[in-house]
Amino acid sequence: MSDHAMQRLAPSAVLELLKPVTWFPPCWAFLCGVVSAGVPLHTHPGEIALGVLLCGPMVCATSQAINDWHDRHVDAINEPNRPIPSGRIPGQWGLYIAWIWAGLSMLVAAALGPVVMAATVLGLIFAWAYSAPPLRLKLNGWLGNAACGLCYEGLAWVTGAAVMLNGALPSAEVFWLAGLYSVGTIGIMVLNDFKSIEGDRVMGVASLPVQLGPERAARVACWFMLVPQAVVVGLLINWGLPWAAPLIIVLMVAQLACIPRLLRDPRAQAPWYNATGVGLSVLGMMVCAVALRWL
Repeated sequence: MSDHAMQRLAPSAVLELLKPVTWFPPCWAFLCGVVSAGVPLHTHPGEIALGVLLCGPMVCATSQAINDWHDRHVDAINEPNRPIPSGRIPGQWGLYIAWIWAGLSMLVAAALGPVVMAATVLGLIFAWAYSAPPLRLKLNGWLGNAACGLCYEGLAWVTGAAVMLNGALPSAEVFWLAGLYSVGTIGIMVLNDFKSIEGDRVMGVASLPVQLGPERAARVACWFMLVPQAVVVGLLINWGLPWAAPLIIVLMVAQLACIPRLLRDPRAQAPWYNATGVGLSVLGMMVCAVALRWL
């Protein structure tokens, strides 16, 4: 790498490549896992802080670098101002940063025990499988979104609970909630695909908006978000937590009230629904996490 190229590798461009705005979902899921474990929060302050670092600024950031490197040709069409296609991340530095961050993620995970290490390894495997050949799961909207749902919500939630349990496996109830909200995240990922329909069509990325069209894809996204929450309501009642079920129902009703605006113009309204309907669904995750503390 030439001195000129190194000078162009500005820290601001690296930070943009790692996309801090995307770190919230796995960090939130991790904190839901922390709360759902039922352990007093003050007993593991260092581990909680390290886990948040691992889930967001480390593993999620790694996945963003991997994705941007392997999507650089698509981004040249959809979003040419991103760090790699714009040249602000020169040469192969996008790939180098992905590998460096993956290694650092493993070091952080090692400090949190074997269960967290296993979850981190699995998450990194899915990050590469999602974006990189030969699998490149994102070429199929169903497979790619399922992989994202598992990593962004399920693995992060289980990791948070395991950290609080000193490396032990969480309860079956934790796995149920983590799994159901992972399925719900498939719908959230569909909404995120609306912004790149043109480039996806050109590059052969069969996202659900490309496969189904915007209107049908928006309906599929809503169903994927709502059905798991309905199952959660039933589970909360079955587990003897009926006070929590009405709170989830209220959040679902609020989401239903937002859906007509989304369906009128899915491409234009997807960002708005991400801030409203998705936000309500995500709030329900913490309601469930708090409820598990009463089991």
